[in-house]
Amino acid sequence: MNDDPAALAARIDRTNELLERMLAEVAKTPSTHAIFVDAGYLYAAAGRLVAGTEDRRAFDLDAEGLIEALIDKARTIFADSRLLRVYWYDGARRRIHTAEQQIIAELPDVKVRLGNLNANNQQKGVDSLIRTDLESLARHRAISDAALLGGDEDLVSAVEAAQGYGARVHLWGIEAPEGRNQAEPLLWEVDSQRTFELDFFKPYVSRRTAVAYDAGARPSREDVRFVGAQIAAKWLASRGREALGELLPGHPYLPGSVDQDLLVEAEGLLQYSLRGQADLRRALRDGFWEHLQGQY
Repeated sequence: MNDDPAALAARIDRTNELLERMLAEVAKTPSTHAIFVDAGYLYAAAGRLVAGTEDRRAFDLDAEGLIEALIDKARTIFADSRLLRVYWYDGARRRIHTAEQQIIAELPDVKVRLGNLNANNQQKGVDSLIRTDLESLARHRAISDAALLGGDEDLVSAVEAAQGYGARVHLWGIEAPEGRNQAEPLLWEVDSQRTFELDFFKPYVSRRTAVAYDAGARPSREDVRFVGAQIAAKWLASRGREALGELLPGHPYLPGSVDQDLLVEAEGLLQYSLRGQADLRRALRDGFWEHLQGQY
């Protein structure tokens, strides 16, 4: 028996109304992005580029500063999107955090995920962790965009899984002194690709060589916090309250250029290197922010 035309038209109108409501809700939902960092690739590629070696024992990586720089870069690229978090994938023996990994895990908006580290210091299980997270977040519509810093061909399946649920995957790479350090199949699969050059990583990677002012006594966290406040007062006097108003919404993160200037000036005042010393770097930023927030 044929449906009554009026009833059929009413059902069609009702369906269209529901679809319009759903589309309106989707349109109101803010875009969300996450950053996925394969630490094995990062250490190897950045170490080779800046320090001339892939051996982690030969250089220091200021992971906190670099993570903030990556967040700042993502904020620029995904201008109308909010950050979900940074996922940091690394290897550790028996999946027990090293002291450095523990410091990274305590950073705001950062999730450390550990695979195993074998006898040859090779990561095992990291690629599967990346795939699991990418696929799960995309399936649950938790992210619309994923920035993936890595280069292994095994990540292709992770990219395909996320794309299958509608997420866009953007591959971030590190400049290679020669040749390539990212697999071609991975480059072919992603939605976009960008390479960060030497100047981006230089502030965060340094060879473990003796520095003249390293010989001095290690300053206390309070000393470093006070220096951060001093520099903040100087910054505010030169930039003005308008610049302060632009900076405050980014708390607790500083733009990469401001953070680097803060580090260099603090090291000069303290006559002590803060590279690779996450606790002192955090105290420096805390002092900087506390002074600025107290003036607003």
